[in-house]
Amino acid sequence: MSDPSVRLAPAFAASSPRRRRLRSPGARALLFCAPALVIYSTFMVWPLLQSLRFALLDDAGDWVGLDNFDKLFGDPLWSERFWRALRQNMQFFLFHCLVQNPVGLTLAALLTVQRLRGANVYRTLIFVPTTLSVVIVGFAWRLILSPLWGIVHTPLLGRTSTALPTLSLISVWQWIGIPMIFFYATLISIPKELIDASRVDGASAWRTFWRVSFPLVLPMFGVITIVTYIANMNAFDLVFTVQGVQAGPAYSTDLLGTLFYRSAYGSVQGGGDRAMGATVASATFAVILVGLLLFFLVWRRRVRTYQL
Repeated sequence: MSDPSVRLAPAFAASSPRRRRLRSPGARALLFCAPALVIYSTFMVWPLLQSLRFALLDDAGDWVGLDNFDKLFGDPLWSERFWRALRQNMQFFLFHCLVQNPVGLTLAALLTVQRLRGANVYRTLIFVPTTLSVVIVGFAWRLILSPLWGIVHTPLLGRTSTALPTLSLISVWQWIGIPMIFFYATLISIPKELIDASRVDGASAWRTFWRVSFPLVLPMFGVITIVTYIANMNAFDLVFTVQGVQAGPAYSTDLLGTLFYRSAYGSVQGGGDRAMGATVASATFAVILVGLLLFFLVWRRRVRTYQL
């Protein structure tokens, strides 16, 4: 009777090079990342490429090249709609930058005060709106701001001059918990020795925050700003819930997201155009990409990375 180990030896010897390749760090990293890459490519990259392809076709599926982009930027009707939505989307983003992030940083700084009682309760209450559905938030604020049974008699959501700032404030109220919690995590990670040394040198609380804490928070400020930019450029659900697909009054709250929806799927006044919807989506993607490039080329070169 022959020894089994003698028969298994050639097979083991044949598979050993493959095993050696799998032992390399690069092969192991690729193996572990493969499921995530497949899922990301299926649900993110493939739809994006399909959207770009649809922008080069007409509604019947025939190749038209850049004609849809020429229509979007050359046709007065489409051009006026797109630039108005982009302008109002930038206002929506700037409102968040000027209100949400500074207020979030201020709240985080207040929550780090050691003598503050109930800090955990305040932190939870500030973060709770973030967990609510946008539909619930939109419906609740429509009731609160209703001139008939709400807390104000002025139709803030019914005037072209106040509708977009009001929607921006509602969005800030809902999402301010996210920047607050990131700023809070950064502030409590600052070494206490730096704060104590500043106070021993006679610096006031404000000077300590401005000279010691704020420079260490600045990189996080940039990250939150670019995340806010991406989220605001894709904003759709709040405007759709509160003002409807027409983004009224008189399109004063129309953003790129609502313009895309009306272009692709239509509204109560007519059907949509899949090709023009894909064209608006591709133009929105280009706007977001330009913002990201500016962030990485300008902001990241100016902000130092601090070792905490």
